[in-house]
Amino acid sequence: MIIGASSFAGTIQEIKNEVQSIELYIPKLGLYKNIQLQDKVLGDIMDALSTGNLATSIHAPYFADVPTYPKELVVDTANMERTHFRLMEESIELANRLDSKVVVIHPGRINDNRDLSFSKMVDNLKELALFAHDRGVMLGLENKEGTDHGNLCCETNELLEAVRAVDSSNLGVTFDIGHANLTCGGVSEKVRDFAKDLDGHVVHMHLHDNNGVWTDEYAGDVHMAPGSGTVDFSVINEISDYRGIYNLEVFSMDDVVAGKSVIDRRLR
Repeated sequence: MIIGASSFAGTIQEIKNEVQSIELYIPKLGLYKNIQLQDKVLGDIMDALSTGNLATSIHAPYFADVPTYPKELVVDTANMERTHFRLMEESIELANRLDSKVVVIHPGRINDNRDLSFSKMVDNLKELALFAHDRGVMLGLENKEGTDHGNLCCETNELLEAVRAVDSSNLGVTFDIGHANLTCGGVSEKVRDFAKDLDGHVVHMHLHDNNGVWTDEYAGDVHMAPGSGTVDFSVINEISDYRGIYNLEVFSMDDVVAGKSVIDRRLR
């Protein structure tokens, strides 16, 4: 069992002291200036990772409309231009260099026409999956929260439809249990069924908590420590034969420590 934490929870050394893996959250690492990758910053991160046996995963740029997210790194996988492909490809290249377990990618946004947005997303994911295949990198398409009605791939049927349409051995699913809880209205049996639907496709997990309802703060997607909200984390046992990372996607080391304790108890 590999428990990890996202890089925005603390320093690399702090994360090393608590868990076995770090998810490098590309938009929040200061890696880019005016959409140009900063080699010095990347070198410093690589040096910090060079000691010890910390596994890695990568969280690629995605769509966000909040002041804390760098606008130059916004990527909507249903509406990509060449600059956006370059940003995503650089995350995949970094995963290849670090021998990372997976690159997490978000599904696209619904732009007027849902079917057209879905079709464009699938075409873009095919190109990214081919790039990842050539570099031996696994991509994990994340389920998004249904409390934000602009998201594609909140429900398992659409998420799996996208994965099957791309039809690549280098694209699987990142199961985000916090997002599933919001999509399922905080009803644990619905979340359990959600997990069962994804069994056999999951290559990565995001673990965080919420209260299962929309709020005006990030549509309810508040990323609390496991055990602080309504998520029943025993449902992760529905993903059979899972050998990937259980990544704590929380915002502080205190939440990492608390979440690690909960996950240790929930895993059989």
